[in-house]
Amino acid sequence: MRPARYSLQFERTLRPHSAMTVPDNDQSFLCTDATPAAMDQYWAEGWRHFGILFFRYVTALHGGKRFTVLPLRIDLERFVLTRSQKRVLAKNEDTRIVMRPTSVDEEKAALFLRHRRRFKDNVPSSLKDFLSPYPASAPCLNLELCIYVGQGLLGVTFLDVGHTATSAVYAIFDPAEAKRSLGILMMLRSIEFSRQRGYRYYYPGYAYQEPFIYDYKKRFIGLEYLDWKTGWKAFAKT
Repeated sequence: MRPARYSLQFERTLRPHSAMTVPDNDQSFLCTDATPAAMDQYWAEGWRHFGILFFRYVTALHGGKRFTVLPLRIDLERFVLTRSQKRVLAKNEDTRIVMRPTSVDEEKAALFLRHRRRFKDNVPSSLKDFLSPYPASAPCLNLELCIYVGQGLLGVTFLDVGHTATSAVYAIFDPAEAKRSLGILMMLRSIEFSRQRGYRYYYPGYAYQEPFIYDYKKRFIGLEYLDWKTGWKAFAKT
């Protein structure tokens, strides 16, 4: 993968992990403080979180239609670029990447408002729907991967950092720059960051078994999905 121009600035500080175990029956729980190893375990069991709310579910409803949830991860030891992903990198050579502790400011809030125009139902109201009041540290270390052209912010991924894995909490990008394939670009740069630092897995979030706007997440070599009954399996395109 072509190296990005990174500016990485953060201190790796985490508070002690609170006494919390994954519940056997409930599909959601609250956690304000998790160790990197605990986050690895939660992701491997299909949990995700928005702020301090952790959740997992098997189906989701959009426009009156029910979709089957597929938790996804990429085995970074098996990942290789496809031809189309190389083209995405080539057409974004003018971008630069900045990684830093996550924060919410007016620039990202304005980008979020443009981003949410993509949705027709289940439209989110604010970045605060996805991030805690202390987004850089609660419930775990989180970095924002920002994509710029010049001084213009085109996209942001909010990336959790565990012990052996990273996970995208949420991503926003400017719909006016759709020709850049920013969703794919941010995944590729998150993968690059994770591989450079020796992580084994990158979790890009959920997709659905049925066709949906999240299908771009299914186009990666090394992709795995969580079968709720039998565990993680290699994803095969149908």
